[in-house]
Amino acid sequence: MDRVKIFDTTLRDGEQSPGCSMNLQEKIEVAKQLELMRVDVIEAGFAISSPGDFESVNTIAKTVKDCSVASLARATVKDIDTAWEAVKVATDPRIHLFIATSPLHMEYKLRMTPEQVLARTAEMVAHARKYCSNIEFSAEDATRSDWEFLAKVVNTAIANGATVINLPDTVGYTTPGEMRALIEYMVKHTDHAGRAEFSVHCHNDLGMAVANSLAGVLGGARQIECTVNGLGERAGNTALEEVVMAMHTRPDLYHVNTRLDTTRISRASKTVYNIIGQNAPLNKPIVGKNAFLHESGIHQHGVLANKQTYEILTPQSVGIVANNLVLGKHSGKHAFESRLNELGYHLSAEELLSCFEEFKVLCDKKKTINDEDIEAIVLHKTTTHDMPEDAGFKLDRFVVHTSNFTTSTSTVVLTRDGEKFEEVSLGDGPIDASFKAIDKIVNPEAHTFKTYTIHSISEGKDTLGDVTVRLAAGNRTYTGKGLSTDIIEASILAYINAINKMQYAAEQAKIREAN
Repeated sequence: MDRVKIFDTTLRDGEQSPGCSMNLQEKIEVAKQLELMRVDVIEAGFAISSPGDFESVNTIAKTVKDCSVASLARATVKDIDTAWEAVKVATDPRIHLFIATSPLHMEYKLRMTPEQVLARTAEMVAHARKYCSNIEFSAEDATRSDWEFLAKVVNTAIANGATVINLPDTVGYTTPGEMRALIEYMVKHTDHAGRAEFSVHCHNDLGMAVANSLAGVLGGARQIECTVNGLGERAGNTALEEVVMAMHTRPDLYHVNTRLDTTRISRASKTVYNIIGQNAPLNKPIVGKNAFLHESGIHQHGVLANKQTYEILTPQSVGIVANNLVLGKHSGKHAFESRLNELGYHLSAEELLSCFEEFKVLCDKKKTINDEDIEAIVLHKTTTHDMPEDAGFKLDRFVVHTSNFTTSTSTVVLTRDGEKFEEVSLGDGPIDASFKAIDKIVNPEAHTFKTYTIHSISEGKDTLGDVTVRLAAGNRTYTGKGLSTDIIEASILAYINAINKMQYAAEQAKIREAN
């Protein structure tokens, strides 16, 4: 079977999705998960877009060893030069440049003629090729382009050194039949043999991104550009977990395989959702909570007789494992670590100790500890830190007085650098009062309160509450996470976490300006 390469753009196109921005440490954590999952290419960002993006692309290029690292660049000298500076330290650096080719984009966005686009393509691909041999060229809005003209652009890019030709469905406009026909046309009408491979990058505006990507494979594409959980602008991109498992499940139809370790999918999905403060929809294919549940009596009877009656793939194939070990307050660190390894988590000694201590605290509050609780602890402990652990404020204690006929009051005590700070405030409910008390202590910079969400980790009245608070200041969004069986405590922890991130970013900005 042919091999299809997986080009992951979670850190570039996915991160551009509103509310899904990540800081440097969070991007590195995602990049590590992608490398463990064995994607072929990580598009680490758009290096020219900001100093922060350049830093993240460059850091990921230094960190990742088992896959190619790419930076996006417009078809300009400055963009390409900056992209190369960011990725040149990578084991296998890639420059990914693009220019629009549809009549609409050329006239209204680029204000260029088709001839000018052809000339720019030749010049900029050749310029990028001076730096490295791994060059990807994308024809933006390819699916709304004139096919004959598009073939000329593709031939020009290949002639000047492009090794990957990406034909994006930039606005999610095309259909599976059209996408397959487009790839087949380009394969037939371009001089690509042995010189370049075709790639597809599909958006999900009409809900067909995965189907269009698979159709592209049938047409001859051998790279799929996708994101974990389908993140991306507007309605998102091709979901990595869906498109990979479709090919994995139907090799008889697609006759291709990937090098992806599918047992890492569940872990990667949860990591990304946790970082952006969201949860998978219950019916999300592959990674949703209901993806492998059967409630209908007819379905349950069939699954008990033979799982293949209603399961076309197994939970284990994407990294979901059955719980055969009961953990509780008397469980030791070895048993805890063993269960973590079964779930796909391999922590450092320091991380393991921190998570185990949190686990023992939870054991005093909950009768039954399940996998969801353990994973929640690990994800909170290992993916929410983007600054030194001793930086910022810490919760010491809080006291709230509330009822349905009096104004709520909250007293909050925070610590920082060994000093205690205490404030009391009234509010519209205990959480509002607590947040106002925190504001009195911290005196944070002006910000907008974007979202506040509560998620139940598992079943039962004693379940852990997972709270996400999202604040916006300037042009950045700061996501705070809190986890506790006490929802007020979880809320306070989440708000402090977000405030600390915001304050730390402001302090670092002042230091950079001073230098």
